[in-house]
Amino acid sequence: MSAFSEAALEKKLSELSNSQQSVQTLSLWLIHHRKHSRPIVTVWERELRKAKPNRKLTFLYLANDVIQNSKRKGPEFTKDFAPVIVEAFKHVSSETDENCKKHLGRVLSIWEERSVYENDVLEQLRQALYGDKKSRKRSYEQIKVDENENCSALGSPSEPPQTIDLIRALQELENAASGDAAVHQRIASLPVEVQDVSLLDKITDKESGEQLSKMVDDACMLLADYNGRLAAEIDDRKQLTRMLSDFLRCQKEALAEKEHKLEFMKTQQHRIVNLELELFLEGLEYSLLSFTDEEADSI
Repeated sequence: MSAFSEAALEKKLSELSNSQQSVQTLSLWLIHHRKHSRPIVTVWERELRKAKPNRKLTFLYLANDVIQNSKRKGPEFTKDFAPVIVEAFKHVSSETDENCKKHLGRVLSIWEERSVYENDVLEQLRQALYGDKKSRKRSYEQIKVDENENCSALGSPSEPPQTIDLIRALQELENAASGDAAVHQRIASLPVEVQDVSLLDKITDKESGEQLSKMVDDACMLLADYNGRLAAEIDDRKQLTRMLSDFLRCQKEALAEKEHKLEFMKTQQHRIVNLELELFLEGLEYSLLSFTDEEADSI
């Protein structure tokens, strides 16, 4: 991936579109550069306020994708977005129409269901979106993601991964995204309307257009979430590969050391046996020399 700079990020944000692929591609780039999370959030907020009203919601979709899919890597983005996300919700809500607020509501619903933020932050987001009225959580079928943030760190050459860490990493991959049959079925069952652009000509009224818009939005959410999980799985598998490589290297080094030690101990044992044999022969010879002729004849 290209190197990070604020100018590069500004350019990428200016090219950001509402498509799932565009959002996810930029999200992966940002997560890759997560060590720059603070300046990233600063530029994101600045460009959000400068963006045209019809592009502001896309910035929130991007933030949603980054916040959720970076949690396995670390808490940087969740933490750095927290001070600005409420004002961002207020800004987007005030600059856009009711349909946009519905999309924001779905994002907030997912964050509530997955406890992305503490209750006080979620309450502030509800206030920003709905005012003083208490919002009701919308239903959204949650795709379960293993967000175990206690995953063992990669072993360094001086500190190879422990067997228990390898077992844990392998167990986590048993429920990896690539093997999630339920999600595969949901993706395969997506309505043809969200896959075939030619069917747009069949929209005859506002209601059917809004219905299709919701279907497309839900499909984008599903695919973005699943693609994020697949990207995280790829990282996990790469990490496991490195762990296994380090573990195998250390085992080979330990084996070579043990074999060397075994050869050394065999040599020592051989020397001791020879020494014992020499001592025994010398003792026997001394005993024979100390016999009298009569004693020798009797033998």
